[in-house]
Amino acid sequence: MARKADRPSYRCTECGWSPAKWLGRCAECHAWGTIEEVGGAPAVKTTAASRVMSPALPIGKVDGRGATARGTGVPELDRVLGGGLVPGAVVLFAGEPGVGKSTLLLDVAAKSASPERPTLYVTAEESAGQVRMRADRIGALDDHLYLAAETDLSAVLGQLDVVKPGLLVLDSVQTVASPEIDGAPGGVAQVREVAGALIRASKERGMSTLLVGHVTKDGAIAGPRLLEHLVDVVLHFEGDRHARLRMIRGVKNRYGATDEVGCFELHDEGITSLADPSGLFLTRRAEPVPGTCLTVTLEGRRPLVTEVQSLTVDSQIPSPRRTTSGLETSRVSMMLAVLEQRGQITALGKNDIYTATVGGVKLSEPAADLAIALALASAASDTPLPSNLVAIGEVGLAGEVRRVTGVQRRLAEASRLGFTHALVPADSGQAPPGMRVKEVADIGEALRVLPSAPRRSKPPAARRDTDRPAEARR
Repeated sequence: MARKADRPSYRCTECGWSPAKWLGRCAECHAWGTIEEVGGAPAVKTTAASRVMSPALPIGKVDGRGATARGTGVPELDRVLGGGLVPGAVVLFAGEPGVGKSTLLLDVAAKSASPERPTLYVTAEESAGQVRMRADRIGALDDHLYLAAETDLSAVLGQLDVVKPGLLVLDSVQTVASPEIDGAPGGVAQVREVAGALIRASKERGMSTLLVGHVTKDGAIAGPRLLEHLVDVVLHFEGDRHARLRMIRGVKNRYGATDEVGCFELHDEGITSLADPSGLFLTRRAEPVPGTCLTVTLEGRRPLVTEVQSLTVDSQIPSPRRTTSGLETSRVSMMLAVLEQRGQITALGKNDIYTATVGGVKLSEPAADLAIALALASAASDTPLPSNLVAIGEVGLAGEVRRVTGVQRRLAEASRLGFTHALVPADSGQAPPGMRVKEVADIGEALRVLPSAPRRSKPPAARRDTDRPAEARR
């Protein structure tokens, strides 16, 4: 009979959860096939109480001045962090390859460096010369910014003793390993050891730490889920590599809210903050064009004016095409069904329909339903909407226009940009000064803003000479 200490133990390679026996699916992170045997179960030990070195204090007497956030020099990043970096905080910065993580953090490292608080940038994926070339290109050079290329955890800790930085940037945490721990870099044990050692060093020194994390093809942070639990802040850096816009979203923040979004513009000289990004999502025209409608979306707590475009053409195939870009295909299909059944627009079913957003922004919230429906109706009738109109509201399958959150904030942003008319759901509150707001209860009432101009038909084809009467040919 095997002894208890000789029994095998199991651990999930994704989140580190340890079940009593092997399972096909982890009960913690619900991943399949990630439970592996890790050897004999460790002997159970009890911890005795020790002498208290620093007694507990009433919370009102605890000095909180040392935990004040300090600005990074990048306003949009400070917005998401809640004012800046807190001394001793550890931030996990994740994003897809090529989205601009290293470029942004190198700029942050240069702007945060000072004689009193130098910055240490540790690269574990590139050479020091490659990082220097990027710094020359984006202008991220400072005498108090120190650069080291290390992949060994002990060497990174040694660099901390030499430089004594106020900010550490590690690119990336999955490529640094400890020689004392078995396993390849990026594994559960290695990531736990590297993250734990850097978190301890940050708390002891009062040093802020930015850790770069890889993401999987599904968009999740690579490595064990335990990493997200250990750090203080988790930020996602996202954006379409074919567009200029980049966004930072807070997923976890122990020092602030997680509903803020930071906007950046990526260009040849680096990456810059965008205090007013709405201009990226609008098209300037002298005259209104059929098939376009403006709406105001909320990214976190930030309102952004966005343009929705639609195009309908006669289909040449039995099954008409339905193509979307930046919009959810399911929501566009729902709007087509509502327009056909509730709005009595029957010309859409036989046409190829293309819908898209301007500037690469992705619209997923229901508040854009009304703008999508009006853009489709405008394209079907070939009549433009008023150029100074924005549409906000969720459209149900019964054709009703439902209320959405943040209407006043959305209308204030539209008014600031010069829009004078708006369509909103009923009971949406008071309109901003200088803006005329029309409340609509259903899609039929909203469609009345379209001018009653008939759809322009194609000019009749010229008849051949043989089609004319004989006497006319003579």
